[in-house]
Amino acid sequence: MTIHNKDIELLHFLHNELELSHKDIAIALKHREFDHAPLPMLLWQYGLVNLEQLEKILDWLYKNI
Repeated sequence: MTIHNKDIELLHFLHNELELSHKDIAIALKHREFDHAPLPMLLWQYGLVNLEQLEKILDWLYKNI
C-alpha cells in the first residue's frame, strides 16, 4: 500500500486534531486494503468516529485536497 503526502497529512489530522489512536487509524487502514473504500467512511463504518468527527474530516479534506 502506497501512502501519499496528502494521506500522511490526513493521518496527522486524525491523530492530532481528532485524537484518534494509532491503533484505530491502523484498523481503518487495514480495512481500506480490502474494502477499497475512502478512509473517512471506513472510520465511520467501523465506529471509530462519530458523525460530528466525520464532518470535520470531510471539511478538512475539502479544504486541503
